[in-house]
Amino acid sequence: MDKNFSTISILGCGWLGLPLAKYLVKQHFTVKGSTLQIEKLNQLKQAGIAPYRIELSPEINIDFNAEFFDSDILIVNFPPKRRNDIEEFHPKQIETLINQIHQSKIQKVLFVSSTSVYPNLNREVTEKDVLPAEKGSGKALQIAEQMLMKEQKFETTIIRFGGLIGYDRQPGRFLAGRKQLKDGFAPVNLIHQDDCIGIIATIIKGNHWGKIYNACCPEHPTRKEFYEKAAQIGGFELPEFNQDKQNFKIVSSEKLTLETGYQFKYRNPTNTL
Repeated sequence: MDKNFSTISILGCGWLGLPLAKYLVKQHFTVKGSTLQIEKLNQLKQAGIAPYRIELSPEINIDFNAEFFDSDILIVNFPPKRRNDIEEFHPKQIETLINQIHQSKIQKVLFVSSTSVYPNLNREVTEKDVLPAEKGSGKALQIAEQMLMKEQKFETTIIRFGGLIGYDRQPGRFLAGRKQLKDGFAPVNLIHQDDCIGIIATIIKGNHWGKIYNACCPEHPTRKEFYEKAAQIGGFELPEFNQDKQNFKIVSSEKLTLETGYQFKYRNPTNTL
């Protein structure tokens, strides 16, 4: 790991952020982690992570500790909330965050985004595709990405992860027993937690800043193939898919692998089951 950046703050120590923080601690980084839950602060501390309560609603909580932003790298890892005004609310959260970064020594920002920024084009999509997202959360992320990338005080790299799977997220439960599901023959865009952590670590280690990367398993089985197998392995009732026209996108991670040399632990999401 690059010790030029020895202190890392992770804004959002949830399903991905907490294991990421634990991994970086093992790599001998000084890691600061934030959570919304007061009861989770001790859990962070026990894992060797300096705990902070940070909330952007969209202004930062009055009692926040500015020491959280006293780091070399900030990893922004919280998804847009489910709310009707998310296209206005989430950018305001990012604006608040940028103002805090301006008052800090943070040099690099890694923003965890999503492949929801891409509409279903019924073809492969790459980082060169710049089109309006279909859902409000995707539109909010597009605005947030643009806000961060245009900043000159710090450098931002954006990772657009596919659907997150692994460990307690058992895909077999997701669609078990459901009928008349759409897009059964559409390819899935998924990624395992282990690969998410590996990719973030690779970007930090290799100093791949000022970039935008897609990150999904390079192989894309159909929804029907993947979720039927997941249900079968998990002992759940098989889902049933209709034969309607498919709407899909195939998210390419080729740029990531070519530029960073990252090798996926799970090239096919079926192998994670």
